[in-house]
Amino acid sequence: MTASAGNLPPGRVGWGNHGLLLLLAMVFADNFVGRQILAVMVEPIKSEFAVSDTAIGLISGLAFAAVYALMGLPAGRLVDRMPRIRLLAMSCLLWALATMACGLAGSFLALAFARMLVAVSESPTTSASLSLIADLYPPQRRSFAISCFTAAPTFSSIIGLSLGAWVVEHFGWRSGFIALGVPALVFCAILALVAREPLRGRWDLTPHTHTPPALLGMGTEARKLWALPAYRCLILAGGLTTLSSYAIGMWNTSFLVRSHGLSLQHAGLLAGVICGTSAGFGGLFSGWLSDRLCRHHPHWQVSIPVMGHLAALCALVPYLLWSDALLVRLGDVPIPNAMLWCALYSFFAVWWVAPSYNLVTQLVPPGRRGTAMALQTIVSTLLGVGVGPLVTGLFSDMLLPLFGQESLRYSLLLVNLPVICAVLLLMRTASHASRTDYRHAG
Repeated sequence: MTASAGNLPPGRVGWGNHGLLLLLAMVFADNFVGRQILAVMVEPIKSEFAVSDTAIGLISGLAFAAVYALMGLPAGRLVDRMPRIRLLAMSCLLWALATMACGLAGSFLALAFARMLVAVSESPTTSASLSLIADLYPPQRRSFAISCFTAAPTFSSIIGLSLGAWVVEHFGWRSGFIALGVPALVFCAILALVAREPLRGRWDLTPHTHTPPALLGMGTEARKLWALPAYRCLILAGGLTTLSSYAIGMWNTSFLVRSHGLSLQHAGLLAGVICGTSAGFGGLFSGWLSDRLCRHHPHWQVSIPVMGHLAALCALVPYLLWSDALLVRLGDVPIPNAMLWCALYSFFAVWWVAPSYNLVTQLVPPGRRGTAMALQTIVSTLLGVGVGPLVTGLFSDMLLPLFGQESLRYSLLLVNLPVICAVLLLMRTASHASRTDYRHAG
């Protein structure tokens, strides 16, 4: 595979672009499996270190998110000012070493510290990748390209939860971390030796966007971006959405174990295959739909996420409240009726991703896209990875005296209320964006 996108004429999308997109998606998928696999490690880690749900919420979320947020803005600045391919290669190498260190942790504190190192190494990945995608594809084809990038992690959750659950059950949770680091070393080598940097801002229409921005302080740069009302509302909506979706992703396997009586391996298999497949196709469909509909009117970049949120909520409530009755048994794997609702939720819950990320790339000039995407990722990581799993664990512990092992069911219901606020923020985004020419903003 070659990824020589930088050699292409300015107006052409060729196989080199698609090859680099595939490589970026594989890197992102490996990173995401590193987060998702913790969902099938909750019970064995709790048992080995004798910790509570709140402590697990801390190790799976806040320990990672706090450092990620701290490093996110400097990483975004690096994306805007150095070759992004080289930055990603270094990131993959550090990520592989830090992830393997998680598997060698001898205490809960050491595991938390290793997770922080993973966050440091992962901080440039999303912003660098999305900045590259904006230079690989024109705006009218960008939503589907972004959906291919973001769908890779959702499909990879099939590996992280199903195969990961098998590895954890048969070889222990430490082996899972060690195995995850190996592909990252391969990606590092391909990025360093094969991939090439595309021309920055090659699809932008206005001449001033091709020049790098003035070297501002990080605080000044962040305030300049935050002053854009449409951008501000959009990333806050994404943050509230990820708060809820990461809570579901991290605790869904444990929910199936506790409330539906499934084994860890069967719960991980169902959560991985059903949720991962459904979310993967949902993300691809929303990206394709956005590219088609936005040719007629740009409001679909906001309308599609709003419709997805409302449909996802309508499916999530019955999923969490449904009884443990079985729909069918495939071999020795029991499939509860509730998994039909879970599949619907997963399909619609990701409709916001590709249209929203595409809109961010259009709201800011190319020389600030790395910082803009870093800010977006910081907000989503703090609220999603940091707050979502932790608050779910807190609510679960608080509700334990009332509901016993069913406390997690009602905790997950509570942490999904912020999606309603995300819908309202998206409506505000549409109002602000309707007065803005995306490609001339900033």
